[in-house]
Amino acid sequence: MEDRFSALNSPFAIGACTIKNRFVMAPVTTGSYLDPSGGFTQQGIDYFIRRAEGGFGLLQTGALGTDSEVDPYSALGGVFRTDPASFLSTSAEMLDRTRPFGAKFFVQLTAGLGRNYPGLPAPSAVDIFGAPGTLAPALTAEQVKRKIEQLVEASAIVKQAGYDGIEVHSIHWGYLLDQFALAITNHREDEYGGSLENRLRISTEICEGIKATCGSDFPVTMRLGLKSYIKGLNQGSFDGSDEAGRTLEEGVRICQLLEAAGYDALDVDTGTYDSFYYACPPMYVERGYMVELAERAKAAVGIPIICGSRMGDAFIDEEAVARGMFDAVALGRPMFADPDFPRKIEQGRPESIRPCIACNQGCLARLFNQLPAQCAVNPEVGHNADYRIAPASESKDVVIVGGGVAGMEAARVAALRGHDVVLLEKTDQLGGHLISGGRHAFKSEIRELNEWYRRELDELDVEMVLGVEATPEIIAEYEPDAIICALGSKPVMPKIYGADNPACVSCVDALNGAVEVGQNVVIVGGGLVGCEMALEHIKQGKSVTIVEMQPDILSTGIAVPLPNAMMLRDAFAFYGTPIMTGTKIAGVTDEGAVVVPTEGGDEQVIAADTVIIAVGFSSNEGMAARLKGLGATVNVIGDERGVGNIMTAIHDAYEVAHVL
Repeated sequence: MEDRFSALNSPFAIGACTIKNRFVMAPVTTGSYLDPSGGFTQQGIDYFIRRAEGGFGLLQTGALGTDSEVDPYSALGGVFRTDPASFLSTSAEMLDRTRPFGAKFFVQLTAGLGRNYPGLPAPSAVDIFGAPGTLAPALTAEQVKRKIEQLVEASAIVKQAGYDGIEVHSIHWGYLLDQFALAITNHREDEYGGSLENRLRISTEICEGIKATCGSDFPVTMRLGLKSYIKGLNQGSFDGSDEAGRTLEEGVRICQLLEAAGYDALDVDTGTYDSFYYACPPMYVERGYMVELAERAKAAVGIPIICGSRMGDAFIDEEAVARGMFDAVALGRPMFADPDFPRKIEQGRPESIRPCIACNQGCLARLFNQLPAQCAVNPEVGHNADYRIAPASESKDVVIVGGGVAGMEAARVAALRGHDVVLLEKTDQLGGHLISGGRHAFKSEIRELNEWYRRELDELDVEMVLGVEATPEIIAEYEPDAIICALGSKPVMPKIYGADNPACVSCVDALNGAVEVGQNVVIVGGGLVGCEMALEHIKQGKSVTIVEMQPDILSTGIAVPLPNAMMLRDAFAFYGTPIMTGTKIAGVTDEGAVVVPTEGGDEQVIAADTVIIAVGFSSNEGMAARLKGLGATVNVIGDERGVGNIMTAIHDAYEVAHVL
C-alpha cells in the first residue's frame, strides 16, 4: 500500500544519532514534571512515555536550569547539577520505559531567561519585558563564564543518565542566549559583545564545552529564532517590517556560524516575548508560515533543520520534508492536543488527529499564571496516567442533551468507556458554537475539530438523534441510568431602541450568515468574540469600529492569552481600527449605531450598514430540575452550567463522563 507520508515516516540523523521518523517533540515545559529534588515527577514520566507511545522519534524536555549561583531562578530543576541522585534515578525509569517505542531522548539545558522576567540578569542593562523603564541587571564577564561552566557540568550528568543528546536553550523567544545574540539587547564592549561572532560567543563556547566533556560525537542542537518580528523592545512588528531585532538574513548567517561551532542540528522558529504572537502563534497566524523561512536556513547549512511553530498540518509537513525544505518538524501544542500524531501518520490516518486549535488557553496562558500546562482540547494533559479514559466496570444507558462541543465530548468519552450513548440535538447538525466560531477564515482548526468529533462519534456508533428538542418525557423513554445536560448558551442582545432594525444582528447570526454584513461595520463589544470578528472583517477590507463599555478591550470574561491579545491589539493599530472604549450602545437606526459615553454625555451616530452585537452570552435554560425522579444521575456541563469557552466545555464533559 502506498505511504502518503513516506517523507515524514523516514529516518534522519542528528550527528551520530538516528531518529526513526521526522517527528520531534518540541521542548515544551508543563510546569509539573520536575520535583524539588531535581528529578522527574510521576506525572512527568507519564507525560514523556505517552509521547513515546504516540510515535515521536525524538523526545525533548523543556528547559532545565543549570545555574544555581549567578541566577538562581534559572536553576528551576537545576538542583540536578549539584545533587544528581534523583535526576539519575527517575531518568533511568523514564528511559527504560520510552526506549521500547524506539524514541531517542534529548534534554534541553538553559543558561537563563534574562530580561524576559523581572530581576533576572541580562547581557546588558536593558528594559525588562512588560516593564519599560525598568532595567535588568547586567552580567559581568566572570558571571557569563560561570554560567557556561555550570551548563557544561550539567551536560555531563545528562550523558551519564543515558540521554541521547542535548538541546541548548536557546537563541529564540528572547531568552538569555537570544539577548546575547541580538544587538538591541547586547551593548557589551567585552568579548561577548560587539560583532555578531562575539555576540554568539557564549553559545559557541557552550557547544565547545559540551563536546569536550561529553565527546565530539555526542549530539548538541540549538533552538534558534530566525527572525524577531520586533520594532523595538516591548514592541512587536505585526507585518515584520522595520525589524529592530534579527532579520532573516542575520538568522541565516547565525545558522552558518552555529554549524561551524559544532552544533549538530538547529530547531528553528521565530519571535520573542516582545512579539509573542510570532513566538507562540495564535490561530490568526497561518499554519505553515515557517516553511519558507526554514527553507532559507536549510539552503545555507549542511546540518539538519527542524522546523517548529504552527507546523500541525501533516500535509504541509510532508510536502516540505519531501522537497528538502527542512528535515523534520517540531510539534509542541499539537502534541498536547494529540500525542498520537506521529502514530496516526504512520498508520495513514491523518483525519483521526485531534487538531490543536492554537488558542493558547490551556498551555501558555496557564504557564504564565504559574499553573501547570493543560490543553483546551485534550483534558488528559497535566494529569497522571490514571486520568486517562478507562473501561467502566458496568455499562450504563446514557442520554446526553445537546450536541455542541460539550455534548460531543461527553458522548465520545462515555462511549469509549463502554456505555450505550444517545445524543439528542434539537438542530439538524452537531457542533453548537463550533459552527459559528469556525466561520472565521483563520479558524480552520475549529472546523476541523468539529469534523473530528463527528467522525469519532460515527466510529463509536453513538446514536445521534438530530432535529428533536429533548423534553423530560422524551428522555424518560430511553430509561437512562445517567443524563448529561449540555444545552449551551445564546448571545445576549441588549434592550435598546432599534434592536429590531434589520441592521442590528447578533454575533452568532452574523457569523452564520443569517444576514449579509455590510461594508461599514460597528461591533458592539470588545471582548474576544467581538475583536476576532473585527479582525475578520478588517481583513475583508471593510471599515470597522469597535465599541466597548469598559476602559479597555479584551478586559472582561476569561482572560485572553497574551499572544492572542498582543496580536489583536497590534492588528488594530496596524490597520488603524477605531476603538471607542468607555462607550455603550444606545440604539440602532437606519443611519447606524447610536452610542453614548458610559459615564454620561451626548449621543452620537456611527454610520454603519451593520451593527453586530457581541456583548456576551447567557446560559440556555436547562431542564435538570425537571429530571428528578427518573432514577438517573443528572449532570449539567459546559455553557449551560456557566458560560465559558471551548476549553471549559470540553474539560467539564471529560470530568463527568470519564467517571460515569
